[in-house]
Amino acid sequence: MSPVGRISMVLAAALLGGAGAANAGEGSWLSGDWYLTVGATGMIAPNFEGGKKYLLSGSPIISLGKAGPAARFTSRNDNISLALVDDGGVRAGLTGKFLFSRDDDNADELKGLDPVRWGGEVGGFFEFYPTDWLRARAELRHGIRAHNGFVVDIAADAFYDVTPTIRISGGPRVSFASAKYFDAYYGVDAQEAVASGLSEYHPGGGLKSTGLGGAITWKVTEPMTASLFGEYSRLMGPAADSSLVRERGDRNQFMIGVSTTYRFDFTM
Repeated sequence: MSPVGRISMVLAAALLGGAGAANAGEGSWLSGDWYLTVGATGMIAPNFEGGKKYLLSGSPIISLGKAGPAARFTSRNDNISLALVDDGGVRAGLTGKFLFSRDDDNADELKGLDPVRWGGEVGGFFEFYPTDWLRARAELRHGIRAHNGFVVDIAADAFYDVTPTIRISGGPRVSFASAKYFDAYYGVDAQEAVASGLSEYHPGGGLKSTGLGGAITWKVTEPMTASLFGEYSRLMGPAADSSLVRERGDRNQFMIGVSTTYRFDFTM
């Protein structure tokens, strides 16, 4: 079984177990205190995944879930989330991600390659706190419209409150993907090779990238936060071997940016 398949089975088991625990509780699952966090991120990042030129872009931040017994850690890397289980130490539920289209309007390096349509990814997440200063999180997502593959993101973040309103955090990241994902973003078939001048490339699945990330977060008010963050990832496996990256891109991917969020609390 591939690494993506093994990780998928582990995450699916965790989500099913969490859902069973939630259903076993008394009363309606919808009853209780909830929160909705919304915000936006502005960042300087590569003009496409694997690119070597940088530009300014933005993305939304959305998180919905039941309020837990204690404040939890969140990261800008967390995709849109709906927690089905949240007991303070373990959190699991549904997650999703928007994907923008990619074509030669984004970068000259993409000329001759088939465009990647806009779409999204949906799946599940599982996170836990082995200590009160460390959170580990995994997401498994399946592509919709943009690609038909699987993506697994795993991250661990240590966090420390310098003051009651300033927090620093950071840790390692690793990503895996299936062959269908790599084919959409890194593959070059015979026709594309002729049109683009790139070498033909047919990727398999496996490790996508490894890296590190960190952030400084400021609690402006009780419901509002702002942060400065930086990320570095190195493309690995099928991504690094792609002719698009080897001939026109860069394995080393950097990102720096700012984000702000606002949390709304409500009761069902």
